Amino acid sequence: MAVKKKTQKKLTGSERMRLSLDGLSVGDAFGERFFGPPEAVVPAIRARKVPARAPWKWTDDTAMALSVVETLETHGKIDQRHLAKQFGARWAKEPARGYGTGAHQVLELLSRDADWEHSAKQLFNGQGSKGNGAAMRVAPLGAFFVDQPLSRVVEEAHAQAAVTHAHPDGQAGAVAVAVAAWCLSKPEPIALVWTHVLARTPHGPTRDALEKASHLGFDLSSEEVARRLGSGGKVLSEDTVPFSLWCALRHHDDYEEALWNTVAGLGDRDTTCAIVGGLVALNSKVPPKWLEAREPLSA
Repeated sequence: MAVKKKTQKKLTGSERMRLSLDGLSVGDAFGERFFGPPEAVVPAIRARKVPARAPWKWTDDTAMALSVVETLETHGKIDQRHLAKQFGARWAKEPARGYGTGAHQVLELLSRDADWEHSAKQLFNGQGSKGNGAAMRVAPLGAFFVDQPLSRVVEEAHAQAAVTHAHPDGQAGAVAVAVAAWCLSKPEPIALVWTHVLARTPHGPTRDALEKASHLGFDLSSEEVARRLGSGGKVLSEDTVPFSLWCALRHHDDYEEALWNTVAGLGDRDTTCAIVGGLVALNSKVPPKWLEAREPLSA
């Protein structure tokens, strides 16, 4: 008698989005635990000493991702006015989550129901931010639209980014991460992920650095890759997203390995770990003890 193979239930886009959100938030909280004097932090990372003190507090990365997820669950797309209101409300409720100076300025305006297009252009003489904030929160979006054409993912990634990041390069980083999440939700071969990311990311500094990252191969250490690409030390899309995607694709099926290698690059480690965690959780289970240690997510 032939034995029937059990078919694995196909996850919905919403279920995949929630997996990515868990991975993102745990990565964010994990990375945040490794700020401090290098003489203490680096040996702890090399020894893979899991942070003992719980709960691991998450930061603005997760707070903003929660707003993206809530907007998608409510509207099935990025409604920019709704998202702006969510961003502003979460900031007003907990402004000490680690937001950057520019983010405080924009989110304070959004909390007063200011026009989001006008608010996003207040930074850098009207150019808007090209920081890593739009990229750090977007992986769940790419997972949500897994059954939609890739062009839809790009459109929605731009839409969520534009609410706070008017600069094209700030939006480019969000597109790259969202496309990678879409690919890893399928999943696509790693070489093809790079192809899709490079084909869809708008030209500019982030796209140039992604091209460089795609040619590095995976034999280098993450510390060396961080030296070559940056790891968020400038808090820009161009020096955060390429390193994060390299780490995520190198260890796309091993959450723990991905996070340890990412945090070893130091830099803006809560954000790089948030991006990587949101991507790798689509193919690898978040360690239950890490999930338990993470501060509960707010509504």
